[in-house]
Amino acid sequence: MLVQRVVMPVSGRESWTLLGDDGEVVEPAERYLAYLAAIERSPHTVRAYAVSLKLWFEFLGHASVGWDEAGVEDVARFVAWLRAPAGNVIVLADGTGAREPATVNRYLAGVFGFYDHHARTGLQVAAGLVSWRRISRGSYKPFLHHVTKGRPIPVRPVKLHVPPRAPRTLEAEQIVAILAACEHLRDRFLLSLLAETGMRVGQALGLRHADFVSRKREVHIVPRAGNANGARAKLRSAAVVPVSVPLVRLYSEYMHVEYGGIDSDYVLSGCRDNTYCPEPGVIRTGHAQLLVIAMTLFRSTT
Repeated sequence: MLVQRVVMPVSGRESWTLLGDDGEVVEPAERYLAYLAAIERSPHTVRAYAVSLKLWFEFLGHASVGWDEAGVEDVARFVAWLRAPAGNVIVLADGTGAREPATVNRYLAGVFGFYDHHARTGLQVAAGLVSWRRISRGSYKPFLHHVTKGRPIPVRPVKLHVPPRAPRTLEAEQIVAILAACEHLRDRFLLSLLAETGMRVGQALGLRHADFVSRKREVHIVPRAGNANGARAKLRSAAVVPVSVPLVRLYSEYMHVEYGGIDSDYVLSGCRDNTYCPEPGVIRTGHAQLLVIAMTLFRSTT
């Protein structure tokens, strides 16, 4: 099976679909993915759900179970299938699964979302995969109790426990080493912006010149749906983040030394030699791309 990128003919928006081994669209999955695209979910979300359904349909093919015949036991077997390592891998006594519990839960979110959608259309077996739990009537009231007011809410019947762990961060010395290794002001400004403000990669790559207000030392994060590089702010309304004087100076230096006369509304535009920009003018989105750049720069300093 193949997760295939598609572009809508009228709107030009990006989405994803699932193709079977015969090259044809997997119709049940396509109906759900088209629904996600219609309600304007992020293309990255649609792709993630498409990958989840790809694994689910591959498992159903191995198990000889129809998608409209699957039950909770099949989902449990699917979890075991996801956690099992490859056949040529020797598992040690204290070894772990091939995929982390958090990763498995992300795949399950796509599968249960798929069946929840089909349950709303009247598919009986799909309704069996959507469990319901009533909010407690005791003295304890959850934060959003006023939203449900005791009504049943959907829950996943199968979910792995994810042990809590602190997010991995860079030490101050490591950030300094990365910034010192940058050969371009654009790279130094981008990484400084992320380190100082905590912005998402998509938020940084979607910045326009009007969003960086130097005189007020502010960065405005504005959600826009039509960014040429596909960047998404993941915000419902605009936000304002204060920045330091050194970052403002770095922005000004980047504008005067490297940016020059580039005709682009984006702050982070491609350098003239296109060091890692696939198209002139705009840096394309992608967490992996930025991480590879950062790791490469950091390794060169150690």
